[in-house]
Amino acid sequence: MTREEFSELAQTIPHSPGCYKYYSIENELLYVGKAKDLRKRVSSYFNKALDNNKTRRLVSLINSLDFTVTETEHDAFLLENSLIKHFQPRFNIALKDDKTYPYVVIRNEPFPRVFLTRRLIRDGSEYIGPFTGVLQVKELLEMVKQNVPLRTCNLNLAPANIARGKYKVCLEYHLGNCKGPCQGFQSADEYYADLQQVRQILKGNIGEVLKHLKQQMQEHAARLEFEAAHIVKQKMDSLQNYNSRSTVVNPRLNDLDVISILDDEKNFYVNYMMVIKGSIIHVKTVVVEKIMDETERDVLSLVLDRMRGTFHSKAKEVISAIDIDVADEGMKVTVPKMGDKKNLLDMSTRNAFIFKEDIRRRNSLMLQEKTNEQYMAVLEELQDSLQLRELPVHIECFDNSNFQGAYPVAAMVCFRNGQPANKDYRHFHIKTVEGINDFASMSEVVYRRYKRLTEEKKPLPQLVIIDGGKGQLGAALESIEKLGLTGRMALVGLAKREESIFFPGDTDPIQLPYDSPAHLLVRRIRDEVHRFGITFHRQTRSKGTFKNELEAIPGIGAQTATELLKEFRSVKNIRSITERELTRVIGASKARILREYFDKQDAAPTNDNNGVQ
Repeated sequence: MTREEFSELAQTIPHSPGCYKYYSIENELLYVGKAKDLRKRVSSYFNKALDNNKTRRLVSLINSLDFTVTETEHDAFLLENSLIKHFQPRFNIALKDDKTYPYVVIRNEPFPRVFLTRRLIRDGSEYIGPFTGVLQVKELLEMVKQNVPLRTCNLNLAPANIARGKYKVCLEYHLGNCKGPCQGFQSADEYYADLQQVRQILKGNIGEVLKHLKQQMQEHAARLEFEAAHIVKQKMDSLQNYNSRSTVVNPRLNDLDVISILDDEKNFYVNYMMVIKGSIIHVKTVVVEKIMDETERDVLSLVLDRMRGTFHSKAKEVISAIDIDVADEGMKVTVPKMGDKKNLLDMSTRNAFIFKEDIRRRNSLMLQEKTNEQYMAVLEELQDSLQLRELPVHIECFDNSNFQGAYPVAAMVCFRNGQPANKDYRHFHIKTVEGINDFASMSEVVYRRYKRLTEEKKPLPQLVIIDGGKGQLGAALESIEKLGLTGRMALVGLAKREESIFFPGDTDPIQLPYDSPAHLLVRRIRDEVHRFGITFHRQTRSKGTFKNELEAIPGIGAQTATELLKEFRSVKNIRSITERELTRVIGASKARILREYFDKQDAAPTNDNNGVQ
């Protein structure tokens, strides 16, 4: 990435704490870093002379970058640590060890002890943290000890041992640091009341401690003990900056998917976060263009299904601001109102908002803002970058989609003069392929598309993009050769993750400059074929499972089934609707047919198979 390219990109990076990730041209994660101010930190790599060989080497390899915004610098520190441990980038040598951050543990035992630990043991104990400032937390625990006496010994204070008088109080009791529960001088109820105060302080509710310190500082100042007063003031400042809550690393959470959505007049902006063992591992924001009357619920379900497949998520719970449909059985959807999960959702929403604002600020590069002359300039840049013989004024892009081998479909989008030609978009039901075979499916749809164009004597595109690997590109090339169209149009493959472009037979892909207009055009075409294909695939699945069941009822046709699903969303909802409500939508006679059908099913024995074959 050149300094000129970066100067444009830098305007999209916020002045916020967070983590940044540098990628090579092969999409290898090179480096993960943290920053109090993301824009300033990332700018320092490109805007000043570098006197370190390792850093110069890193900058020379950077092709693209990504960033995640956090609420605090503390969270950025912890997110950086979890990302480095998970991905182990080669330029993060110093952080590849097994170091873990400390927690404060409230032990699961009679008269629980409270102390620092780096070991998380799943024994029912409560862990608060992690913390990045160990000295700060030790200072906090020391102040807690002075105000709320708790035991520090490791005696087994089971009720039976105390009742037998097995223990005697130690020096800590005589110093006033413990109330002697070992000898029965303090009841369990009294101890747990004190422990609750400690728990609140450790979780950030430090008002009482600050009040006590302020009184100490004023007493020192009244006695003209200004040095002592200053020390107390420093402790107060440290406490006020103390934050025990971490959004990005939280041992109380299990594996989760977090998803949030924002929109404007043209697009939805969906942020996805993958949480593994309480740590955020992946953050991804995507744009979904509004075409018809898609709801936020539909878009969230669609993107969640795609992201879980992309990142191989096995989480059994998804956090969302609204209730959504999920494809995986047994998966729980949580709509949090407060607490740690709500904090994660807020972080996801904030990243979606920043991404949305980045898009708005980059409007000068976005193709929909350009004049006809600028469109042509972008196409000329793409022609030059790919060394095409003709200007690609007509571009077509293909993508496959299936769900565990069922309902295989494909989609093709068409761009003319750099803009979507919606009337030329095409859907394909796969007809000749059984099971999961993306190569054969791609071969079929490419053959069908260009066989029809040649038969109808319509012009061929100058550029055909196959969204997939070399195998799918090779399958598409076989169909082109079979039709005798070799050399009539340029055929390229687009790597699904790296956005690298490769020609048939090439070993090294072409990587367009990051955020160049030509690259933005290719990305927009790819995103459009994804959106168009996934929407069609979802409709196909819905028709295959719901509509067919309704159409199998004698007297209910395709149009009636469509009207019912449009109004009531699912067969389950239709089954619970009264005959009067059904009459309003489809008329009295058909409503009576439906109601009799469902009533008969409900009255049938449970082991009777009434499913549609």
